Amino acid sequence: MKLMTALRSVAVASLFIAAPVLAQTAAPESAHPPAVDGKGHGGHHWHKGKRHGNKMARMEHRMDKAVAEGRLSQAQADQFKAEGRQLREEMKAQREASGGKLSDAQREEMRSKMRAFREKVKSAMQANAPQKT
Repeated sequence: MKLMTALRSVAVASLFIAAPVLAQTAAPESAHPPAVDGKGHGGHHWHKGKRHGNKMARMEHRMDKAVAEGRLSQAQADQFKAEGRQLREEMKAQREASGGKLSDAQREEMRSKMRAFREKVKSAMQANAPQKT
C-alpha cells in the first residue's frame, strides 16, 4: 500500500514539474522568426523594397562572373549595372509617389521592363559564350 502511494505521489509530482516545461515547448512559435542575417526566411522576403534589390545584386554578381569568364566586357557589365540601378530607382520612385504601393498597371509595366532587361543581359552573355562541342 505504501509503495502504491509513493508511486502515485512521484507520478503526480513529475506531472507538476513537467507541466510548465511542456507548456513552454507546446506554445506555438511565431509564424516568422526574426532573420539573423537580414536576408529573410525560407525564401520569403520581409521587406518588399529589398526584394528586387537582392535580385539585382544576384544579377550583378552573375555579370561579374561573366566578365571573369570572358562572356561580357567590363564596359558592358558596367552599362548593364547602371541600367539595372536606374530601373530599381524608377520602381522606388513610382512606389513612393503612389503612397507605398504600385497599381496593377504600374506593377505589370515594371515587370515587363525587368523581364526585358533580364533578357537583354542574358542574350549579351550568351552571344559571347564559348561554343560547346
